[in-house]
Amino acid sequence: MAASFPPALKRLGQNFLIDPNIVRKIVSLAALRSDDTVLEIGPGRGALTAGLCAEAGRVIAVEIDPQLQPHLQESLGHCRNLDLRIGDALDFPFESLPPHTVVVANLPYYVSTPILFALLDARAHLDRMVLMLQTEVALRLAAKPNGEDYGVLSVLTQEAAKVEVAFRVSANCFRPRPTVGSAVVHLAIKPHEGFDPIRHERFRRLVRASFAHRRKTLVNSLRDEGYPPERIARATEAAGVPPQARAEMLTLDAYQSLSAAFDRHSG
Repeated sequence: MAASFPPALKRLGQNFLIDPNIVRKIVSLAALRSDDTVLEIGPGRGALTAGLCAEAGRVIAVEIDPQLQPHLQESLGHCRNLDLRIGDALDFPFESLPPHTVVVANLPYYVSTPILFALLDARAHLDRMVLMLQTEVALRLAAKPNGEDYGVLSVLTQEAAKVEVAFRVSANCFRPRPTVGSAVVHLAIKPHEGFDPIRHERFRRLVRASFAHRRKTLVNSLRDEGYPPERIARATEAAGVPPQARAEMLTLDAYQSLSAAFDRHSG
């Protein structure tokens, strides 16, 4: 007898994927090998989990809703390579993952951004990610300079990964039907040799400060966020950033140059 699942919980943002064609497209996009370890966040009712287990060597599935555990164990009992864990993904020890782990997730939209940043912080353990996100967030991840979608999320994600919006997903592919559009993104983690977490935190702070006051120039936004005017002047001149530039005008390379200039002119 097929497992009978409890109803979706609105407080957990549960919208369960029901379209097998979308499952196949996600699994294909993940391009899994038989020796891959996959981290699936939010298996829900397991529609995607079975497909991942069929392709990967090991699947660690983290589900926040304990009501789903017995039903997942019943419906996926044949998947011997499944490691089901009940808990909040934000508490998951991503640093315990083996190198080159592949992340596949239909992220709860209300916590998608903090989970994404937690995953990016663990980039040393990851090879690539395939994420289902609210369309608005997906477009922000991939946005280019001088567009209204370009912002902190764009710069910090593209600093860590090459981002591609792979395809959009109709609300009809979920139960219950979400009120927002969805899209699947592919993030290929960039090489991170010599990664310095302290320097990276300064870079992250700089980007956030730059976009903190979008109506103002970058120079004024940084000043309002507590950066000393003399340091701003030296760093922007060294990085070739025009005085009247706004945050949304700078490319990723420009932000990296500006961050390096601030490091050089820290005195």
